[in-house]
Amino acid sequence: MGHPPYREPSRTSWDVVIVGGAVIGSSIAYWLSEDPDFNGSILVIERDSSYEFSSTALSTSAIRQQYSNPINVKISQFGVEFIHGFAERMQRFYPGEHTPDLGFKEYGYLFCCSPHGTDAAKERVEMQRCLGAHTVFLEAGPLKDRFPWLNVEDLGGGSWGTEAEGWFDSLGLMNGFKRAARANGAAYVDNEVTGLECDGARVTSVTLQTGARISCGLLVNAAGPRANMIASMAGLEIPVEPRKRHSFVFACATPIPAPMPNVVDLTGTYVRPEHDLFLTGNTPTPDGPAAVDDFETKHDEFEHYIWPALCHRIPQFEAIKVQQFWTGHYAFNTLDQNAIVGFHPEVANFMFANGFSGHGLQQSPAIGRGVSELIAQGNYRTLDLSPLRYERVPRNEPFWEEAVI
Repeated sequence: MGHPPYREPSRTSWDVVIVGGAVIGSSIAYWLSEDPDFNGSILVIERDSSYEFSSTALSTSAIRQQYSNPINVKISQFGVEFIHGFAERMQRFYPGEHTPDLGFKEYGYLFCCSPHGTDAAKERVEMQRCLGAHTVFLEAGPLKDRFPWLNVEDLGGGSWGTEAEGWFDSLGLMNGFKRAARANGAAYVDNEVTGLECDGARVTSVTLQTGARISCGLLVNAAGPRANMIASMAGLEIPVEPRKRHSFVFACATPIPAPMPNVVDLTGTYVRPEHDLFLTGNTPTPDGPAAVDDFETKHDEFEHYIWPALCHRIPQFEAIKVQQFWTGHYAFNTLDQNAIVGFHPEVANFMFANGFSGHGLQQSPAIGRGVSELIAQGNYRTLDLSPLRYERVPRNEPFWEEAVI
């Protein structure tokens, strides 16, 4: 699909300009447009309105509560709540139409655990359960009883999310946010930001590729893997870079009894059912920064790393055939693999919503809600996201998330 024709915005001044119109930017636009304390104008600038190469469209569209950091557990819990209530919440934006079903497959995640890692895994499970998650830890024997197709010979057990984890329709969620935001008055424009003009400690305007200049009261950076490019236009820097992630869909002649969770191997390779096929991927070897326009798939990653891990963990996968593949980008935060959310302390009207490190889709409902609260009310009213604030970056104070796939 080619890039759609550029369209100039209908006005030259906006209260809030959001750079990036995929799931994070559209969630922010939705929640802000729904907030009764906000009565300003919203412009969303999206460089690829086909979303062909967006991280949202190319993601594996999953959600889980098995994180090492409590705030990420809570963020995803609201994400599950939002997914469950999506049809009812969006019904008024689809008058006379059937509200899209996000097709949430609530089959859970299964994290395999080595014998020497069981204590740490059990501690994480206990933390998650204390927050209301439905995670359980199964020793190797019970794990084999529950999933007889799993090779547990080198495992100490596994943590399994029995409820409120799984995968769903990523574009359905994004399009719901976008449709609702537009119905509430937010405007979307097909264009690319090429520059920001600053006056002292504020961003005053946005320059588009067409040459148009848009004045703004507040700018939100929701540019995904291009986040640092946008920040640098304001003389700022964040440790966010594109990282390639390859996805492969394969067929297997031997069926796996349903329901099969998303299995995460000790190697980091994951696999889950996808209708009659299976979806798999891993953290590439080596894993480093990529060009923002590099979406070439590294096929030897499957042959040398993914397939050996698959057939070791699930012997039925010894004979498989790849049917489809694609490559997307993580907006990877090299500091601590956690999101950067909130205002810059010096450029006072520049807001970050960046660096989700592969978790942006599932975190988008809570992040959009939180950002809208900061803009409209000046503080968080629901879930306190202040530990994700930008200030930890220049201080080099990581706020770690260890459970990154």
